[in-house]
Amino acid sequence: MLRLRTLVRLRWLAIVGQAGAVLGVHFVLGFPLPLGFCLGVVALSAWLNIFLTIRWRKSVRLHETHSGLLLVYDVIQLAVLLFLTGGLENPFSFLFLVPVTISATSLPNRWTLWLGLLAFACATFLAFRHFPLPWLPGETLELPDVYIGGMWAAIVCGVVFSAIYARRIADEARQMSAALSATELVLAREQRLSALDGMAAAAAHELGTPLATIALVAKELKREMPADAPHTEDIDLLISQTARCREILARLANREAQTDEMYQRTAILAMIEDLVAPLRGPDAVIAVTSSADLDDKALGSEPVFQRNPAITYGLGNLLENAVDFAESRVEVDARWTPAQVSITVRDDGPGFHENVFDRLGDPFVTTRPGYGEDTGEAGQHEGMGLGFFIAKTLLERSGATVSLANRPPPEHGAVVHVVWPRSVVDLGRA
Repeated sequence: MLRLRTLVRLRWLAIVGQAGAVLGVHFVLGFPLPLGFCLGVVALSAWLNIFLTIRWRKSVRLHETHSGLLLVYDVIQLAVLLFLTGGLENPFSFLFLVPVTISATSLPNRWTLWLGLLAFACATFLAFRHFPLPWLPGETLELPDVYIGGMWAAIVCGVVFSAIYARRIADEARQMSAALSATELVLAREQRLSALDGMAAAAAHELGTPLATIALVAKELKREMPADAPHTEDIDLLISQTARCREILARLANREAQTDEMYQRTAILAMIEDLVAPLRGPDAVIAVTSSADLDDKALGSEPVFQRNPAITYGLGNLLENAVDFAESRVEVDARWTPAQVSITVRDDGPGFHENVFDRLGDPFVTTRPGYGEDTGEAGQHEGMGLGFFIAKTLLERSGATVSLANRPPPEHGAVVHVVWPRSVVDLGRA
């Protein structure tokens, strides 16, 4: 939705320009024209701006109908001014593009269509009916019909091109903004989880003293009670559970100190196997190959990765997509050299569609059914086009380069190639 302030400011700019052009042509160039009518049309726009400013706050967001009607007025006002000053012979007739472009960036397509048709109608009328173009006194400038036809064609092409271009740019900007908003929500959630982690450590520290007191009192009660007392077992249970609580709180308070450094390391093939294991099933065979199969000592030892949620999520998403689209087989190939480490995922599915191939990796680009349309089929895997975008972004942040391709004919299927410099991910080479 457009703000009233935006339309008012743009119209004031147009008013200043129109008034300056009319007065300059009449008084500076000395060309005769219906000055009173022209200034009256310009003044009407000024009075409209004053009325809108008094009637509503400038920060109010207009309904699409109100915005569209104001842009319709702008087209008609420009057409009347051009009618008084030469029609399409007037070089300022290209300004029909402005209201249509504004509509394309901020209003629904139907308003852009109606404004474009209105601009076409006005341009067609002005090609045949208009006052003479202001010119030197006593002389008449007659422009050839071919020129007038060219001006009409230029306005039509300009309106169509500018509307389509502005719409595409605005849509991409909105999609990127929505994707960034979704990412910000994820990051905010991670921050909340980190905050909860700190609160857990603080709670563990604060609860340590009360639990020690409870344990001490329970032991004192047990010492004073006879061995065959009916509540002896309850006291023992209380002491054991208190000790368990203290162990749990100790782990929370010393979480980083108790982290097993070896657990944070994983060989590349073990990492791939952990990701592949939950995806194995009867629908598709997942075959894993690697440089270890070559038994080439020149390649060096198997790379050891640090457990990284970004890499795990990114590769997991690529594998899930391959399994979803594969007909019967998915191939995962891990290769390493002294300089780099690569993982290639291949499937025998339909491959990447040519109409979205260049845009894969952008937000809200998907070939899955269901997003943005009613497929009418229950149980289908619906996609929003954010999974691959997030996976590619996370892998690239880890230092990887992600490339996409289709398998060469006669084979069919998709190929995703992920490459890291070995010094970035291999803990033995870092």
